[in-house]
Amino acid sequence: MQVIEHVPAFVWWVIAIAVIAGWVLRSKRVKGLRGELSVRFVAWLGLDKAVYHRLHNVVLRTPDGATQVDHVFISRFGVFVVETKHMSGWIFGREADPRWTQSLYGKNWQFQNPLLQNYKHVKAVEDALGTGQGVIHSVVVFTGNSKFQKAMPPNVTVLGGFVSYVKSFYLEILSQELVDRFLVELQRRALPKSNILRRHHVRRLRQRSDPNAYRRCPKCSSRLVIRAARRGSNAGNRFWACSAYPKCKYTQAVS
Repeated sequence: MQVIEHVPAFVWWVIAIAVIAGWVLRSKRVKGLRGELSVRFVAWLGLDKAVYHRLHNVVLRTPDGATQVDHVFISRFGVFVVETKHMSGWIFGREADPRWTQSLYGKNWQFQNPLLQNYKHVKAVEDALGTGQGVIHSVVVFTGNSKFQKAMPPNVTVLGGFVSYVKSFYLEILSQELVDRFLVELQRRALPKSNILRRHHVRRLRQRSDPNAYRRCPKCSSRLVIRAARRGSNAGNRFWACSAYPKCKYTQAVS
């Protein structure tokens, strides 16, 4: 005990800062930021800024609210909408699967198919620019120490591969005038990156991954949860119930 008592105060500060820094670096928000910065750096190295005009973290309005696009590269060869995933381990899934799987340290986690996730971003960019199919290309980039267990579509790459994919489009389909106009229009359509808008975006992502999240009771506004009947003729059947029970006894059939 005397050894612990004589540890200088600054050592405890160093330990506390190290613990907090480790927690911060492992948080989803910081991991996502690291992935986006990695894509920016690789694009800075591999894509000529005079040819590929780039916008990052573009928030666009959608029919159901707003969506945040990680990266947009506008060039005479087309518009590339890039979704970033910062993950480690083995990644596997098929193009049409609603969810893909990450395998790491003997455990599996499922996540939304990023191609389907990026489809909404592509549609938002299409609506903002007023352009049709064939001009805008969806690209998914995995950063971090991730590997694909099986062959993926060509527009799904690890970090360095997305530059090669973008450069594989070499036919000029847009004039420089149209490229400049698209750039100005997308900047004009981008919504302010306020905390309220970001919270709305995160809330919609959570709701997409967890249908129970943010479903509210129409009587008292408490969160609804799914429960199962324990007895009677309906034993085993699931239903929505108010989390404020027994104060609120609202229920609803699961549809």
